[in-house]
Amino acid sequence: MLALSLAVKLSSPGPILFKQKRVGKNCKFFTIYKFRSMYTEAPKDTPTHMLKNPQAFITPVGRFLRKFSLDELPQLINILKGQITLVGPRPALWNQDDLVAEREKYNVNSLTPGLTGLAQVKGRDELPIPVKAKYDAEYREKMSPLLDIKILFKTFFAVFKSDGVVEGGTGALETKEDES
Repeated sequence: MLALSLAVKLSSPGPILFKQKRVGKNCKFFTIYKFRSMYTEAPKDTPTHMLKNPQAFITPVGRFLRKFSLDELPQLINILKGQITLVGPRPALWNQDDLVAEREKYNVNSLTPGLTGLAQVKGRDELPIPVKAKYDAEYREKMSPLLDIKILFKTFFAVFKSDGVVEGGTGALETKEDES
């Protein structure tokens, strides 16, 4: 993490960590930590999929960090603080009302968010919001230590292969084959 911190700092001016308000368990807000992967001029509270040209805002080091999800490592702080767990639905941005509302239909907002989740291994950025919410609901229904282990295992391989990483998330996939 020290090497990544140094790379972020040397690659572009600005802080090493990016802090952002996110939706936690029972829709309570918390601050999430990530390695900064975008230039400081990038909109702070806009989901990447809503940016007109997301690539223009991402630093060269940021591309690498995001490709392999290394920008997420500082969320270990959030785990230690009890704000997120290893596995659960990814925390929505504070203003991502569409995702929060879709999850509300399935009572997913009652869960503690996670560093990774079922939607992450089923398509990640490629999934439209209603499909992500359905995978989050499926996780809620089937929660178990064994499922968490399966998701962690699949996350490792998805990250290694950069599966589902689409800057600006196209939402191109309607569903992905059930592999769980």
